[in-house]
Amino acid sequence: MEEQTTANRYKGYSRADNRNIWVDYLRSFLTVLVVAHHSTLAYTTFASFDAEAYIRSTHPMVDAHRWIGLDIFQNFNDIFFMSLMFLVGGLFLSRSIARKGTVTFILDRMYRLFIPFLFLGTFFMLIAHFPSYYVAHGHTGITAYVLDFFTVEQWPVGPPWFICVLFVFNVIFALISPVLQSYNRQIAKGVDILGKHPVWAVFLLLVVTWVLYVPVAYTAGPGTWTGWGPFDFQVSRVALYFGYFMTGVCIGYTRFNEGLFSAKSVLVKYWWLWGLFAVGIYTVLTILSGSLGAMFRQGTISEFQAWMIYYTLYVGSCVLSCVACITLFRRFAKHEVSWWRSLSDNAYLIYLIHYIFVIWIQFLLRDAGIPALVKFFITFGGALGLSWVAAVGMRKIKPVRHYL
Repeated sequence: MEEQTTANRYKGYSRADNRNIWVDYLRSFLTVLVVAHHSTLAYTTFASFDAEAYIRSTHPMVDAHRWIGLDIFQNFNDIFFMSLMFLVGGLFLSRSIARKGTVTFILDRMYRLFIPFLFLGTFFMLIAHFPSYYVAHGHTGITAYVLDFFTVEQWPVGPPWFICVLFVFNVIFALISPVLQSYNRQIAKGVDILGKHPVWAVFLLLVVTWVLYVPVAYTAGPGTWTGWGPFDFQVSRVALYFGYFMTGVCIGYTRFNEGLFSAKSVLVKYWWLWGLFAVGIYTVLTILSGSLGAMFRQGTISEFQAWMIYYTLYVGSCVLSCVACITLFRRFAKHEVSWWRSLSDNAYLIYLIHYIFVIWIQFLLRDAGIPALVKFFITFGGALGLSWVAAVGMRKIKPVRHYL
């Protein structure tokens, strides 16, 4: 009854399903960014293709047409959007486990996350990567392709890596939930205090992000992945992602629509300022990254100093972009919009399916003599539209609609 009362008193809540409209719309927006992100990767200036094992390529499909503007867009997304996805993924878990209990909660996560990741993810990735095999080897033998997929390419996980990692985080949360529950009042009080001091809240997130990301990234390398088969994850970011996930969990212990993310809070009121800060610091990062390399080569600064400056700006871009997106959606996503509700309802399946359409459209456009930016828009629009339609169709199946 308490949640329903809150829903009736505060805009941004869906009375139909007792969920935050702005959070659902933010989650679906991030899914759209994922589709856009993958749509750029064939056309960035740093793209490369390894015909011996396309798993070592920067992307499963690479085009001869490139544009540096897509590098800038891709990097901006890459810095923050998955961290924010994990934060959003933790927001409602304290309520869910309180309602279901630990065992039922884990089983539910198994059905909603792990099983779709392992079986649907593998099936969809088999369909998605076939053009890459054809480009690398020049033939279409299905048996040879499947064998190559599981051996040479080592069972490429593709975008579903996020679902597997999210499942692991959910299980960890379930196991430590009894301890967290005993401190839930203190956690909620701390979050509410930060809600009254937004500058300190953002500063604390900056510090936490720096501590969780920079030492690991500097030691292991920012692009290092590890794992076995589809159970793959980015070493430099796993602590960062878990930290953002648990940040979402801690925020979820509060009535955050009235506290930290209240529409009247200073944090949300100055959404436009966070946006300016996010764009500003990313601009500085983009401009300065080349200069830092030059300064190192000239002996002006050490390699360690160059990396620390770069990583600190990187962390600032991550945090401010996350805050800008959260406050933007909290400020403006107040009412149901039919097409966006459809996008939100189908976002999970769009995430699972879109890679098929991204890679196949990029493959079909490889020989087209059109600019990279045009190819990007065709890929992005086609992949988003087709995966959306496919998701709507799949969700007409009752078990799929229930779990996905």
